[in-house]
Amino acid sequence: MQPRPQSTRSTLGTWSAALLRAVEARGADADAIARELGLDRASLGPDQRVPRDTLNRLWALAVAATGDPALGLDAPRYTSQTTFHALGYAVLASATLKDAFERIVRYRRLIGDVMSLHLTDLGDRYRLEIDVSADPEVPYHAVDAIASLCVRQARALHRPRPCNPLLVTFARPEPFDVKPYTEVFRAPVRFGADANTLEFARADVDDPLPAGNAELARGNDEVLARFLARQEQARVATRVQQALLEALPDGAPSKTAIARKLGMSARNLQRHLADEGTSFKDVLNDARADLARTYVAEQRLSVTEIAFVLGFADTSAFSRAFKRWTGASPRDWAKRRRHAG
Repeated sequence: MQPRPQSTRSTLGTWSAALLRAVEARGADADAIARELGLDRASLGPDQRVPRDTLNRLWALAVAATGDPALGLDAPRYTSQTTFHALGYAVLASATLKDAFERIVRYRRLIGDVMSLHLTDLGDRYRLEIDVSADPEVPYHAVDAIASLCVRQARALHRPRPCNPLLVTFARPEPFDVKPYTEVFRAPVRFGADANTLEFARADVDDPLPAGNAELARGNDEVLARFLARQEQARVATRVQQALLEALPDGAPSKTAIARKLGMSARNLQRHLADEGTSFKDVLNDARADLARTYVAEQRLSVTEIAFVLGFADTSAFSRAFKRWTGASPRDWAKRRRHAG
């Protein structure tokens, strides 16, 4: 099998727009970067999605143009409450920081589906994990940006009271200069860890927030739910992936079979997928990888059984593919997930 393409994954257009503003603020040519990537800055609104591969290239070009390897830490300064559609206002109206984090976790697909977020109650503290195991090619800078964004948001919600994390960990190697990290997070920062995490004191997470407004938060939740449903229903790739997820346990279906299920010809299906920047093969690989992670996490099937269900020739072929998808063997990945929980 070939390495799994990730072109079905994408992020909110306004997130890329904020990164370009950060580049521009450093005196670099953001317009030139946008042209090189084929991005129209004027159209980078909440209704536009930027493919994962394009965003990865944007990060690389942005860091190169600014000469700042810690650019991700600063990029969230160029966002606003409207950057993330109604999510910004729903978070702002949350009753507690826990409510805010849970909203970010619940609606994180609005921002992008290249990473997952998990909130864990550890007793005296809460841990927010930024999980990129589904896509090992996510650049360090993107993880830095999400971590910085969450901490800045926590401080804004708690203002005028201080709110800093107790500990920040990154799976990335330690950078040459760690000072920007300690200055932004104002907390111990450890690199080379098992996961990317932010830990906050229970009191900071559970205490009522000054601007909490349950009615306003619920109203924006409804707006978000409708917006996400509309986006997902409009994407053919999403419908194809759902059909594949339902069919894969019985064997990999053909493109023709999936097209027939969606009420179109195989040729039209491929054309629609190409318009969305992907292909049937790419979506099939995505669906296989998603099911593989689900099965390995559940531990109800052996690795041999999972390999058979997903249509691999043998266990070793599945294990190699799983390591490409997650950066770890099925056994090590399941062990890491248990420890994270």
